[in-house]
Amino acid sequence: MKALLAALSLAVASVTAASAQDTKVVIGISGWTGFAPLTLAREAGIFKTHGLDVELKKIPQASRNLALASGDIQCAATTVETWIVWTANGIPTKQIFQLDKSYGADGMVVKPEIASIKDLKGKTVAASSPGTSPYFALAWFLKKNGMTPKDVTVVNLEPGPAATAFVAGQNDAAMTYEPYLSTVRSNPKAGKIIATTLDYPMVMDTVGCTPKFLDDHPKVAKALADSYFDALAMIGKDQAKSYEIMGADVKQTGEQFGASAKFLRWQDREANAKFFAGEFKTFSAEAADLLQEIGIIKQVPDLDVMADMRGLK
Repeated sequence: MKALLAALSLAVASVTAASAQDTKVVIGISGWTGFAPLTLAREAGIFKTHGLDVELKKIPQASRNLALASGDIQCAATTVETWIVWTANGIPTKQIFQLDKSYGADGMVVKPEIASIKDLKGKTVAASSPGTSPYFALAWFLKKNGMTPKDVTVVNLEPGPAATAFVAGQNDAAMTYEPYLSTVRSNPKAGKIIATTLDYPMVMDTVGCTPKFLDDHPKVAKALADSYFDALAMIGKDQAKSYEIMGADVKQTGEQFGASAKFLRWQDREANAKFFAGEFKTFSAEAADLLQEIGIIKQVPDLDVMADMRGLK
């Protein structure tokens, strides 16, 4: 009898494991350096060890919310304030863990003759569309200098094309991020980096999912978070190999990827706990006020329900 019970228990465990391994998750991301540990978790098989079948789908930030709404993706990686925009516009989301903080990896580049951000009044600035991180960063930078997006002419270009166009001599300024910001770092004759998140700390990324997906798959939040933290551990143990894997995804060598990565900080489990206990709330409130001020959202959603911490416990 004991042998039979043991066999049944083993069979149940096997079925449960197989079921967990079949849990499909599609995450919308971009080529942003801060998201790269997710690529590492996929390529190194870390997601699979946590019972997940993860597909990383590169989708422009301006379209990621539509992919969530349609069910094409269940989760996404994006900036904290972007989740506020999506939720305010009728696409409820829950952030489950923090990926990174930008330490100079996001910035504004300007032509050589522009001496200050205030000199941009009446000038042309390339940035992603309203509701995206680069547009919000533009609004944040301008506000800190007594201006608004109405004081400049915004040309909508994604971060990669914005940097490429700027180096080619187009537009007076551009908002971009790593690895594309390094395009300007390596072409100083084209212009200069006038401000980054070292000057204006305001870019922090999280992974989030639709509430329905999290409720339907209650173990997924923890599996995703644990996979991310395991990827950080792998970076710590074998940085060269990890950088090579992550760099290949954005057509960089491991050395080039490392040069981009030094401008951000990935957030471990301890940093996550600290972030969600304090800064997450204060930043979300300030960001929501600015989003409403510049007309991106009409009404501030309930910020207290925008995080789901079950994966961090």
